[in-house]
Amino acid sequence: MPDLTALQRDILFAVAGLDSPNGQEIRRELAETQGRNVLSGHIYITLGQLVDKGLITKRARDGRSNEYSLTDRGDRWLRDRLQWEDAYVSLKRVEGV
Repeated sequence: MPDLTALQRDILFAVAGLDSPNGQEIRRELAETQGRNVLSGHIYITLGQLVDKGLITKRARDGRSNEYSLTDRGDRWLRDRLQWEDAYVSLKRVEGV
């Protein structure tokens, strides 16, 4: 599982939850769901990093914007991440915390 920053991880989750979003839709999703106001430039840099890691794909949408979607590798990363998180949450429940 590649190491990701918190922003990379959150963008990956946003891409998974939206229908082939563009960068501004991802930015808006992070603002609405997490109160995160990330600069557009930072979103696009991070999207490029995720493309380079093979976790998402980028394709032209309408000549002036791109849309992003998960790759199989990105889907596996998310599933592994959720499984890892669930293991810790389940441990807490068993321990009574």
